[in-house]
Amino acid sequence: MELSESVQRGMRLLACPSSVDQRSFQELVEVCFRSLVSSQGDATVLDQPELKSIDRVQLKQIHTAATTFILEGVKQNADKSAVSSSLEELTFSPERIELFYNTYQKHKKELEGLLASIGRRPAQITDVSWRLQYNMKNRQIDKVNEPFYSISLNTENKGTSEDIDFTCTMEQLQDLVGKLKDAAKSVEKASQM
Repeated sequence: MELSESVQRGMRLLACPSSVDQRSFQELVEVCFRSLVSSQGDATVLDQPELKSIDRVQLKQIHTAATTFILEGVKQNADKSAVSSSLEELTFSPERIELFYNTYQKHKKELEGLLASIGRRPAQITDVSWRLQYNMKNRQIDKVNEPFYSISLNTENKGTSEDIDFTCTMEQLQDLVGKLKDAAKSVEKASQM
């Protein structure tokens, strides 16, 4: 994994036994994972009594680096060899690598769900069906004699399908088609750049 210099520096602090003893290491790693899935963020890190011996500035730096490392690993779907080799490069001992990876495995599915929920892709239109209807009269007027279109867009987003139904007049449909053509041209131009 490619990591920024500040993330590498923070992870090296986490790896260093003189900065973080073994008991504090175990607690700190667990708290980093928990802070990612909870709404309290790094406030939980600073409140842990087991971590009071670590300098506050270093603790924040380590927490930021560790959470970045964790999210990068989950994003890349890193396996044991990728996580282990990255941690070895950052001077982690074999015991600390094993402890870190076990915690990583324990929380990986939950973090994958968290990352998947960030940002929402718009639904993709998979099918369109339409029907021309003719409105002869309505409640206010006896004679309307106006055609309109009933349109159903079948959409899919993250495996779930949904239908979007609407009606429009001939003019509204022509306006929609014109805007869709303009959008298609814009996408085509952008893809050629």
